[in-house]
Amino acid sequence: METTIDIGKITKRLRRDTWNAMDEYKMLEDGDKIMVCLSGGKDSYTMLDMLLHYQKASGIAYEIVAVNMDQKQPGFPEEVLPNYLKENNIPYLIVEQDTYSVVVEKTPEGKSTCSLCSRMRRGKLYKTAKEIGANKLALGHHRDDIIETFLLNLFFSGKLEAMPPKFLSDSGEHTVIRPLAFCKEEEIIAYANDRKFPIIPCNLCGSQPKMQRQLIKKMIKEWEIEHPDRSAVIFNALKNTHPSHLLDKKLFDFTSLSN
Repeated sequence: METTIDIGKITKRLRRDTWNAMDEYKMLEDGDKIMVCLSGGKDSYTMLDMLLHYQKASGIAYEIVAVNMDQKQPGFPEEVLPNYLKENNIPYLIVEQDTYSVVVEKTPEGKSTCSLCSRMRRGKLYKTAKEIGANKLALGHHRDDIIETFLLNLFFSGKLEAMPPKFLSDSGEHTVIRPLAFCKEEEIIAYANDRKFPIIPCNLCGSQPKMQRQLIKKMIKEWEIEHPDRSAVIFNALKNTHPSHLLDKKLFDFTSLSN
């Protein structure tokens, strides 16, 4: 028996979760110019929709510019995003840089392209934000991305680190926000399907099914079958840390403890 999707409830939850994240971490201020990084995937389209909604509903005056980076991947349908943004009267900018060739050349066979690709893309986007006078960049990472990153770092890098909902760029010139930090991927998928966004797949990393992130995603899915809401518990743990009960001397002064 198929489960009926109540898109109205999903939309309300996405808007609620987006607002809660933006409010809790003070992501928006009057006068902000937000560069919305639009990849053409379900997450960034949904993020753009949420920010457009709250541009009208929040009472906070901020400007939005959607920016897409054309990385010159073979077969990239470069007309899709401009057409969508024009049809919806959304200010936008397309930035071109051939990172694809560099990533393919520099990444050893069998290794993930994501790290190098992300660094190069991020550098170009920071530069673009400065050029257009945007003080904030919005990225489309959601709750599942944050949990997966935490587990990837835990299991493969030996560190307790996830994706912060808000942070400063290394130069200190830009604030980076993740408005979908509290949103579930499954609800984003349902919303994107209902809105019929013109999705552009990433053929570069989509061709790497054995990436560690895919393995973590599979593991979480299996956990959820046996223990529903496991993801929610992990996510809550990231908001409820106790430095004195960990082992990091940089976070807690163990050496001066005495009875």
